[in-house]
Amino acid sequence: MSEETKPKGLPENAYRELKPGETYHPIMSPEKKYKEVTPYSVSVGLVMTVLFSAAAAYLGLKIGQVFEAAIPIAIIAVGVSSATKHTLGENVIIQSIGACSGAIVAGAIFTLPAIFILQGKYPQMTVNFTKVLLSSLLGGFLGILFLIPFRKYFVKDMHGKYPFPEATATTQVLITGENGGKSAKVLLISGLIGGLYDFIVSTFGLWAETISTAATKFADKTKLVFKLNSGAAVLGLGYIVGLKYAFIICCGSFLVWFVIIPLMNLIWGPNVLDFMHSGITQTVGSMSAQDIFTTYARHIGIGGIATAGIIGIIKSGGVIKSAVKLAVGSFSKKNKIAGEDESKVERTQRDIPMKIIAIGILVVMLLTFVFFEFGLIHNLWISLLAVLVVGIIAFLFTTVAANAIAIVGTNPVSGMTLMTLILTSVILVAVGFKGTAGIVAAAIIGGVVCTALSMSGSFITDLKIGYWLGTTPEKQEKWKFVGTIVAAATVGGVIMILNKAYGFTGKGSLVAPQANAMAAVIDPLMNNGKAPWMLYGIGAAISIILTLFNVPALAFSLGMFIPLDLNLPLLVGGLISWFVSTRSKDKSINEARKERGTLSASGFIAGGALMGVVSAILKFAGVDLMCTTWQSSTAAQVIAILAYAGIIAYLIIDSLKVGKPEKA
Repeated sequence: MSEETKPKGLPENAYRELKPGETYHPIMSPEKKYKEVTPYSVSVGLVMTVLFSAAAAYLGLKIGQVFEAAIPIAIIAVGVSSATKHTLGENVIIQSIGACSGAIVAGAIFTLPAIFILQGKYPQMTVNFTKVLLSSLLGGFLGILFLIPFRKYFVKDMHGKYPFPEATATTQVLITGENGGKSAKVLLISGLIGGLYDFIVSTFGLWAETISTAATKFADKTKLVFKLNSGAAVLGLGYIVGLKYAFIICCGSFLVWFVIIPLMNLIWGPNVLDFMHSGITQTVGSMSAQDIFTTYARHIGIGGIATAGIIGIIKSGGVIKSAVKLAVGSFSKKNKIAGEDESKVERTQRDIPMKIIAIGILVVMLLTFVFFEFGLIHNLWISLLAVLVVGIIAFLFTTVAANAIAIVGTNPVSGMTLMTLILTSVILVAVGFKGTAGIVAAAIIGGVVCTALSMSGSFITDLKIGYWLGTTPEKQEKWKFVGTIVAAATVGGVIMILNKAYGFTGKGSLVAPQANAMAAVIDPLMNNGKAPWMLYGIGAAISIILTLFNVPALAFSLGMFIPLDLNLPLLVGGLISWFVSTRSKDKSINEARKERGTLSASGFIAGGALMGVVSAILKFAGVDLMCTTWQSSTAAQVIAILAYAGIIAYLIIDSLKVGKPEKA
């Protein structure tokens, strides 16, 4: 085994589309072998999985936001390896294993607490550690297995076509930590600025986290609201996403927040709209703009995402067909020669053999059937139907989850899961399986699908990082299963403990916003309620029209689904990226400035993510330093505008410092 040398940095063509005949050469040569899977990398990765699974589960159930663990884990890995002389390849494995935490947590806490929430209404419903564990474990395994056949398409064939913001930031952390020098200094300073900035907001509340006009009389009357998250991490994310996708995403937000919500207030203000027969008593006019978005308008985004996903699946039919054909062909004797050539595939493009993947999918689907039949549904045909629902939806929407992560770094997993829950509930009710048994079954089925989609979206980030740096995909894939087992066990235990300690309903409980939303959907559907098909239909029509005009429907629909305050910073960051990369007539200077900005933006993301973990630990320990009254004041809004202008100025000025790149 040859020794790893100090990497110099990513090649110039790492982030752009390749020219005809051009190839990408990762910094770790495909012809060489490097230390990757070692006792050190595996053990540290698993420790990170346990720690971050517990922290992410608590924070997600507390405030509804699951922080992405990849970046903080990468920072820790780099810090430890600098002191212990471990390698870049080992750090990638640590990050890849540890990142299982965020994926499994999102899949579990968005759905499974719905059962605990509804237990107050239906005491006869039961859920135990085994059900939570198996739901997360089987879903995680399916997400990994369904994604692997699409790895080459997303990370290699589509090179430079997607921004991969999360993967970009994590890669910058890993490579800069190895190199040191000026790049490390830029990343460190921006990380400190971004981390301290976000920590002050989330822990002390010295200025408003969201700049908003929601409290004004004009907004209350018209429901026309402007909201912008003032965080450094989200701004950095927008810079990496870039102006093109940020603008399309924000157009989706503008349609919902500046057109649809005010129009609903104008047309149906005095009326009560209960599309789901869920017992809504408020008139539209008495709701806030946020309530209208959550209750009605967001469903338009869900319909748009689902339809855009289906359109994407149709467009990617060739890729899906080739993946299935490859899996089926791996069992054929005629494919024996291809199997023998497996060893000739270069190291950086070597996946787990398709035959193993196909067998793995069949085994996991069989285990899912056994779980549904003997532990959940106890009806052979309905269990079989439930497994088919899980398999089909998880497989088809794997590409949607991967696409969303590749574009904006955010997985609309809660929206896709909500659609899954609705379809599952409708199907189960149609075959006569409803009531409390149906509620538990739908929630568990939704949990399996949600975890599968969460895992596939998260895993494509790991594989893109590995592609840029030159690690072995097969090793990442194999050890992802181990990380999933540990994360599922940890999350299952944490959910049970938190339910006993706090609960998810009543005073002093954990709010679990996504799970409460899922509970609100499942309950009426399983008791002769309805789904908001009209709203889904509007979203579907919008996606179809956008596709006809060659506008990326998924990006636009993400904008309709993700709150306005998280989308506007993407546009601000995208505008900064465009600005700093167009000020000079010298193309090389523009590229150098953009790259410098990417490094600083990555620092903002890394610092914000790391300090998010610190805030979560403080909250878990019961340390509350938040100035809640002050943070909601007008003065805090003004200070937030000034502080936000300050980090924008820093990002622009720091990027424009770069002159003509030095010649090698």
